[in-house]
Amino acid sequence: MEQITSAQNPKIKLLQELQQKSAVRRKHGLFVVEGRREVERCLQKGYQLDTVFVCPEIMGAAWSGQGRVVEVTPYIYNKVAYRGGSEGIIAEVRTHDVQLSELHLPQDAFVVVLESVEKPGNLGAILRSADAAGVDAVIVCDPLCDLYHPNIIRSSTGAFFSVPCVACSSEECISFLMQHGIQILTAQLQDSELYYDTDMTQATAIVMGTESTGLTDQWRQAANAHIRIPMLGITDSLNVSVSAAILMYEAVRQRRRR
Repeated sequence: MEQITSAQNPKIKLLQELQQKSAVRRKHGLFVVEGRREVERCLQKGYQLDTVFVCPEIMGAAWSGQGRVVEVTPYIYNKVAYRGGSEGIIAEVRTHDVQLSELHLPQDAFVVVLESVEKPGNLGAILRSADAAGVDAVIVCDPLCDLYHPNIIRSSTGAFFSVPCVACSSEECISFLMQHGIQILTAQLQDSELYYDTDMTQATAIVMGTESTGLTDQWRQAANAHIRIPMLGITDSLNVSVSAAILMYEAVRQRRRR
């Protein structure tokens, strides 16, 4: 087992670059997963671990899973850890980009679509809610953030690995949804009806836009219905992850009643 005691080691520098730069992640086909729970969920879903950095003093037990194991000191681990309390284990994992053609959806599919999502933390939070609500897939159209950003993995608490997450263009997604007979419900304030008055028991895609600009016209025109969450205070919108969670659980409520 290799042991690293210097923060200048090339393996440590690469690990830090993988955490910080999407271009490096694309070049090497690797991304970073931190924390024992997240690494175990990653393995359960068939991802391949490349290198596993462990700190025995923090982890408290040997790592017996797959991957090349490298031991690091507490000083180095705390230097490279993206967050505190991550249990002394960080893994470099092989990327696997899921394609639309790989999605196997049930007849009453429930999908969440996000157009041009910008903030990794929001996407991670939506994935966490999607896992809890039993969503069949999350489709990210024209993304403005790297799907393998460490903050997505962290904020999803590993749900990134349990909910199929696809990146594609809006045109590709609209075509896919129409071909599969999935109704498109766009969340928007204009020309819309209250979300709880809309049938979500059939195959449904809930489409969310950015907080700053909302959805583009191509989604508004492709929609079968426009829905909104009532805003009774001085603000006119919620954080996109909060809005997504509200709409997801309305679908859960309707489907459980059915």
